[in-house]
Amino acid sequence: MLFTDIITNIYPNYRALKDVTDDEILLSVAEICRVAALHRITDAYGPIPYSKIGENGELNAPFDSQEQIYRTMFKELTDAVDILTIRQTESFSPNADKVFNGNIVAWIKFANSLKLRLAMRLAYVDPDLAQQMAEEAVAHEVGVMKSNADNARIGGFGKDGNPLHRIMYLWNGGDSRVSADITSYMNGFQDPRREKYFTQSSFTANDNVAQNGYFGLRSGIMIPAAQEAQKYANYNVTPNTPMLWMNAAEVAFLRAEGALRGWNMGSESAKACYEQGIRLSFEEWGAGGLDSYLADNGRTPSPYIDPMKKNTYSGKVSNITVAWKEDADFEENLERIITQKWIAIFPLGLEAWAEHRRTGYPFFMPVVVNNSGGVVDTNLGPRRLAYPGEEITTNEENVRYAIDNYLKGPDNMATRVWWDAKK
Repeated sequence: MLFTDIITNIYPNYRALKDVTDDEILLSVAEICRVAALHRITDAYGPIPYSKIGENGELNAPFDSQEQIYRTMFKELTDAVDILTIRQTESFSPNADKVFNGNIVAWIKFANSLKLRLAMRLAYVDPDLAQQMAEEAVAHEVGVMKSNADNARIGGFGKDGNPLHRIMYLWNGGDSRVSADITSYMNGFQDPRREKYFTQSSFTANDNVAQNGYFGLRSGIMIPAAQEAQKYANYNVTPNTPMLWMNAAEVAFLRAEGALRGWNMGSESAKACYEQGIRLSFEEWGAGGLDSYLADNGRTPSPYIDPMKKNTYSGKVSNITVAWKEDADFEENLERIITQKWIAIFPLGLEAWAEHRRTGYPFFMPVVVNNSGGVVDTNLGPRRLAYPGEEITTNEENVRYAIDNYLKGPDNMATRVWWDAKK
């Protein structure tokens, strides 16, 4: 669904727009949206049809390598930013823009921020290109997102409402719940954002549970019956909640990592950018207690205690603290940055998965039940998604070529994508 639906929806609409207008502003915004959507697909699968896909979005097209795709996306974002920068004092109809209401400067900031995100993805596979693209994005005259007013969110979902609300509350009897990984980290940190992110669990005296709180479901378990699963903490989302694309907090953490690597991310230090990321997230969610949270050098993620005593994890996944440590080594402060970014970008699950694969952080509990038949390492977790059967059936020759020449590994969840290169 992820692979087929997005590609077959993006390309026909993109081509249709080009058929009805030659307005550089609208086409540049469309280019940015296309990159924003399709980088998710290549990050999940690796090589995909990209530059050679048919006019009507047919999937029986040759694949690009992920390296080719990333280089093309950088060029597309740069070209779009160049055009929009020339025309930044203009605007277009808010009726055509559910994200920024026709604000061109906001689209430039989003495109530069997206370029920075993609640049950081290459930190271990092509560090020179990563640094070049990251520094270009930050140094641009309009720059990247720096305040919550710049956040990219989309609403207006119609009668069906926010898709995440449907997933968490309506599908499969509403048995989807937030992960025990994030609730355990935030419980350990006594994070004030918990009440904004999650509903509390709703166990009763009959469940023999001492108290309720923010208890998620552990990943990789046999899913309990819906009536039991529904008692765990859930995502605090309504049908009208806008869906997040990217926020300024993420951009601050990207700049923090860049500065940690010695890249030119502006005048701020890695510490300043890191603390700004937390500050922006607290502001975004209207959470209090910021100063004490930033200064906390004692609290660490808590072990997971399943209230139903079925999937308790006795170990502690990490000893990372919140407060920045100037004397810490690179890996400790990288873990600190990625952990807080992971919390701040909730609920962007695909982005969190990509960054976990890229850096190894944050540390997660191993799955309880590994259903891969030994293909996926229980400790490493899945590295990509296998191509859907429909793609193999309708585009077999191109799929096989991509697997043999670009993916360079079996078409399974254990094979790493190109940028997943940290030793």
